[in-house]
Amino acid sequence: MLDPKVLRESPETVRAAIARKHLAIDLDAVLELDSAWRAQLSEVEVLRSRQKAANTKMAALKKGSPEFLAKVQEMKAVSAEVKAKDEALKLLEEKWHAAMLSLPNIPHATVPEGRAPEQNVVHATHGETGSASPHALPHWEIAGFSNLIDFARGAKVTGAGFPFFIGEGAKLSRALLQFFLDEDVKAGYTEVSPPIFVNAASATATGQLPDKEGQMYVTADQLYAVPTAEVPLTNFFRDEILEEDVLPVCRCAYTPCFRREAGSYGKDVRGLNRVHQFDKVELLKWVHPSSSYDELEKLRADAERLLQKLELPYRVLLMCGGDLGFSQSKKYDLEVWAAGQKRWLEVSSCSNFEAFQARRAQIRFRNKETGKPELVHTLNGSGLAVPRVLAALLENNLQVDGRVEIPAALVPYFGKEYLSFK
Repeated sequence: MLDPKVLRESPETVRAAIARKHLAIDLDAVLELDSAWRAQLSEVEVLRSRQKAANTKMAALKKGSPEFLAKVQEMKAVSAEVKAKDEALKLLEEKWHAAMLSLPNIPHATVPEGRAPEQNVVHATHGETGSASPHALPHWEIAGFSNLIDFARGAKVTGAGFPFFIGEGAKLSRALLQFFLDEDVKAGYTEVSPPIFVNAASATATGQLPDKEGQMYVTADQLYAVPTAEVPLTNFFRDEILEEDVLPVCRCAYTPCFRREAGSYGKDVRGLNRVHQFDKVELLKWVHPSSSYDELEKLRADAERLLQKLELPYRVLLMCGGDLGFSQSKKYDLEVWAAGQKRWLEVSSCSNFEAFQARRAQIRFRNKETGKPELVHTLNGSGLAVPRVLAALLENNLQVDGRVEIPAALVPYFGKEYLSFK
């Protein structure tokens, strides 16, 4: 959520942010609503001040005196007016709050201009795409693929996009998760096992609501299956004040993730490229505002290190304004090269939200010099998501005999040097 002061004192900054993210938002309507809400609030405060002054004066009057009785009648009228205006204020405040939630975060100055993914900027590359196995195939075309990852039976049991992982497929998926968690803990993150359902307040705090409700699975109790561990992790400190000395706080968590991915179709969603349930390790930081962009670079480096140890070619994209999320100020995407498909697959997004989520969640720290609470900055990134990493491993490391060579860093977790589809 944006600071209301920014809206009131620098509306053109907000208007520019909306334009850079290419969103259709009527900022003038929000400004009018903000003005109406503040005017109504001022009227109520004036009436309440009159009430307080009259109560003080009545206390000095003799009960039952003509002056006292006259003041009683006057106050009845004022009380009725306060009640009516207070009810109107509450309705207006609800509309105002909803309007404030509709405003996106402001992109950082280093975010490039652009409307579409094609205008994202390649920030860095690592490894050679030509170093992948000459025998590479799209993973779903590898002989015996369904012996390890069975989409057909998953669709029968649940629906499309909910595969079974079987035997060595399940073992390799588990090996990746354990590898990710161990490496993240070595990098200074404390492991957490969070709930995988969250309430609406939690989803609102991180920006999933009201922006992405169509992508989330919701229960009859209005609990949302997590689209990422970002949501429960961020809300760990909701409505709390941290001591400045503890910052930055770094956490990592594994959860299954659930996304409806409404509207997704075509060649880009085949096999493991896009599924409705998948495993992912999330990295999250609560940091001092003065260091948040340094911490973003460290976060990105932590995610990159995992890909380097898995010996996967990858590139880093700096996202343009039009491809930047609603809540994000700046974001990098990490994409691995899938040699069988001959395309890049996103496996991590590393983002700085500045105070946008913290303001919604009221996550603050106490400034040591002033003693006053201030909003933290929140950052998160995938460290990493399993399906597309697994897809790249299968494709890039496919051998002529149909086996897959396991990267050296992963061998201790998987238990052997090759995976077989038989």
